[in-house]
Amino acid sequence: MNESDYTYSSIPNDVALKIASSLAVTDLSCLSCCSRVWRDLWGSDCLWEPLFKQRWPLLYEDVLKDPDFKGWRGFYIKQHKEMKDQADSVIKFVEKCLQSESIQVNDYLKAIECLKLMGFGFKDVQMLLLKPKLNVLLNLVGLHYCLNILKVPASDVMEALKSSDIKNRQICIKWWKLGRWFYGFRMRDEFHFRCLSLEDLASSKDDEDVLGVLQRGAIHEVLQVQISIVSSRSNAWA
Repeated sequence: MNESDYTYSSIPNDVALKIASSLAVTDLSCLSCCSRVWRDLWGSDCLWEPLFKQRWPLLYEDVLKDPDFKGWRGFYIKQHKEMKDQADSVIKFVEKCLQSESIQVNDYLKAIECLKLMGFGFKDVQMLLLKPKLNVLLNLVGLHYCLNILKVPASDVMEALKSSDIKNRQICIKWWKLGRWFYGFRMRDEFHFRCLSLEDLASSKDDEDVLGVLQRGAIHEVLQVQISIVSSRSNAWA
């Protein structure tokens, strides 16, 4: 028996399961690589059922009614792969729409609508879109979807940004508003510009409701909205 096997066998099963059940999915997968016995524990339904229920509560009820259901771990992995494929399609769409590191608001809102139609939950967004290796504009799509569509509490979104190490990533929002009428004359169109972090957006630290501008898009008095990376050199609006 090697050292890792001995370490596990010296822990009562209920204690080992308690330890494993407190881990995130990625940590649980790493644990399975430690030894054969930890890998056997990794396959336990009592670990994967609560993880599945937490991530897909609506689907969980349907699974319980399936007479051909064979196990939570396999079903979790299958469902995760399906969600990842759908997330990849949104990622490819946004990347295709990018022009000089910026995206127009109509395409941005289409990406959010795709997440809604696909039935993404908070955990799906956290695992698949709030990642530092992705473009910050994709992080923004996920953040906006969680706050405005899923109505996730800002404190939970803030914690997700912090744990993913993306809270300080910066974006710029530019928008033109139709000039106001003054004594029968229409004044010049108003230009607005904000550079702020994902954390600022989630915590509403900005002096204007930027997420509100993004949610409404280019309608009524707003003529055009553009979202870009802070480092963008695009001068399309200069």
